[in-house]
Amino acid sequence: MAEFRLWTDAFAANGFMPKAQEYNHAGFGVDGGNVSPALHWEGAPAGTKSLAITCYDPDAPTGSGFWHWIAVNLPADATGVAEGAGAAGGAALPKGTVQVRNDYGDEGFGGAAPPRGDKPHRYIFRVHALGVDSLPVTPDTTNAVARFMIHLNQIASAEYIGLYQLK
Repeated sequence: MAEFRLWTDAFAANGFMPKAQEYNHAGFGVDGGNVSPALHWEGAPAGTKSLAITCYDPDAPTGSGFWHWIAVNLPADATGVAEGAGAAGGAALPKGTVQVRNDYGDEGFGGAAPPRGDKPHRYIFRVHALGVDSLPVTPDTTNAVARFMIHLNQIASAEYIGLYQLK
């Protein structure tokens, strides 16, 4: 079987993400597209019954990082999501997918908004292969509980990292 791997054509691995992936909120001083990148994956291991997607910034100055996207209950046979699939409402995600609120408090994908002048932040996109058909979450489930359930049921994961910096 092929190695479980994740990629996007939107930016190079460990390279800088485009402004399309920047958050859009005057209070944060950013005016990006707030668009989730198209993601592609292959090689999910045998026993995968569903998938989840997360995006995390471990460099955010919160003491615990910052969660930008949590989507669960993607079907096991999915091999990617289109650009913008992380929009609120999830209309472009496979049927049955649930997005919980990110650390901005928004449903779906919330783009990059590191503090201006800070070092480049890492945005870790991860696809998780889960050994259960679905997780019992709703859009109102906290992202901490959803992530707990993801990690409790994960059999494998693949990651792809992008960088972002506001000078």
